[in-house]
Amino acid sequence: MKWRQPKVYAVQHKTESIRASSRSGGIFTAISDKVFDKKGIVYGCVLDENFNAIHTRAESAEERNRMRGSKYVQSKLGDVYKEIKNDLVLGRVVLFSGTSCQVDGLKHFLGKDYDNLICVDIVCHGVPSPKVWSVYLKWQEKRKKSKIMSVDFRNKKDFGWRAHKEKLLFKSGSVINSNIFTTLFYGHNILRPCCYECPYKSVMHPGDITIADYWGIDKAASEFDDDKGTSLVLINNDVGQELFESVKNCIKWKETRLEDSMQAPLQAPFPKPEERDAFWNDFSCRKFEYIAKKYGGAGLKNIIKREFRIGLYKIKRGVVKTMELFIK
Repeated sequence: MKWRQPKVYAVQHKTESIRASSRSGGIFTAISDKVFDKKGIVYGCVLDENFNAIHTRAESAEERNRMRGSKYVQSKLGDVYKEIKNDLVLGRVVLFSGTSCQVDGLKHFLGKDYDNLICVDIVCHGVPSPKVWSVYLKWQEKRKKSKIMSVDFRNKKDFGWRAHKEKLLFKSGSVINSNIFTTLFYGHNILRPCCYECPYKSVMHPGDITIADYWGIDKAASEFDDDKGTSLVLINNDVGQELFESVKNCIKWKETRLEDSMQAPLQAPFPKPEERDAFWNDFSCRKFEYIAKKYGGAGLKNIIKREFRIGLYKIKRGVVKTMELFIK
């Protein structure tokens, strides 16, 4: 049975190390740990050795931990739907996590309901092109003359939960914390065409539970606002509510108001940018250096402008005083 509208919660995992390793508040770890307690299987998105986003199967917490964190690129599903069906037929409890369109796609593939299936979908901003991600990484490797060893789409450890800097670690030992791919992502030019007409950009979702970063937590539940990460959790049906009740012992939670939680992807799809065609023409015809400067905010002038805007934002929020900003 579906709720008329979802119940809404702010959530933080009680174990600080888990929350620190998670992109937001650690609710995915709490839910998947409960599935493992039932000898179940968890399916989710990881980065492979070439930093491609792929969906894979996990039977242990160690395998599951690779699924933590955001991947701002379209994932490859491969044969995951078939594997899920096999596990369900064998009677295994299965947790599938993915975008709303992937969850809905799984349900259509299965063709019927399974009592041993749990679906968790994420509030999706939009799905960026893997091609742009791949070219970006190769461009950074060429600049640093070194192979990339690891990536983090959002370096929460060094910059806090609210910041959005991708971290690249190179074989040479050097590290880049950049906003270039982030800027391309939020510019919306690199999203798939279908994302501009996404039918899931509302409060109604196909998952039993929907999760996201809790943007607006400062207003919805200010006591959770510590810049270490808080999960927004939408409970969409009885299955989701039962699962949520089962993990309350390992999380801090507070029921919040839906109207205080209405971030943009819960309201409507982002419109297609007017410059999208120009972007893809440039991407096809020019070197990535040009793309990075024109659309990704690279270059000294763009960096100064961006840091100035960030500084004004921090002053407005009272994070730093005006004098501290300019002394720094």
